[in-house]
Amino acid sequence: MREIVFDTETTGFDPKSGDRMVEIGCIELIDRIETGRTYHAYFNPCRTMPPGAEAIHGLGDAFLANKPKFSDKVAELLDFLGDAKLVAHNAPFDFGFLNAELGLCGQRGVCMTRMIDTIAIARTLHPGAKHSLDALCTRYGIDRSHRVKHGALLDAELLTQLYIELTGGRQIGFDIGLAKAPGQSDQPASRAPARPYREPRAFAASAAELARHAAFIARIDGALWNADAA
Repeated sequence: MREIVFDTETTGFDPKSGDRMVEIGCIELIDRIETGRTYHAYFNPCRTMPPGAEAIHGLGDAFLANKPKFSDKVAELLDFLGDAKLVAHNAPFDFGFLNAELGLCGQRGVCMTRMIDTIAIARTLHPGAKHSLDALCTRYGIDRSHRVKHGALLDAELLTQLYIELTGGRQIGFDIGLAKAPGQSDQPASRAPARPYREPRAFAASAAELARHAAFIARIDGALWNADAA
């Protein structure tokens, strides 16, 4: 089963109001194991970067000025995504921006049935808890000390570790009561081969050993096990 864990950085919160995607980072999983294949790109949004957004991800106008437009990289991105399931944290947000950019290029949007939202999984497993990426990384012991600012590929890397933990950890194939990954088989793991039957072996003290034991016990004065006999 092929899945893509991805994250985006943007100029704001709403593509309908003119906000644009400026970065995307993707990591490929096969059967919830990282293959080493990634996709990462920055995009010139053709608009100024609001200070509030720049404070979050550090991507300013000067840095993005010479970057390609989304339309210049769309074929490359779609080729990497293929028809895989797409995993994101607060996935409706990332899907909204991805599909908005695809629409501006005259491309068909990604079907929402491909969406896997790790926040939805976390809310099921930990109702009432904090579900931010930072909070969940802390809960699952995922090191994020190198995360000074948001970055699409960095956040996708953290999310990959979190997604694996949310869907059963590295012990794939063991049913320990945690949520199964979407599409994961319900079939139990194969049993170990049967071992040949062995007759139980008798372990009994010899007559000489029993005699030595009796002699040793007889040397103990005031033994409790001799109280009844006295």
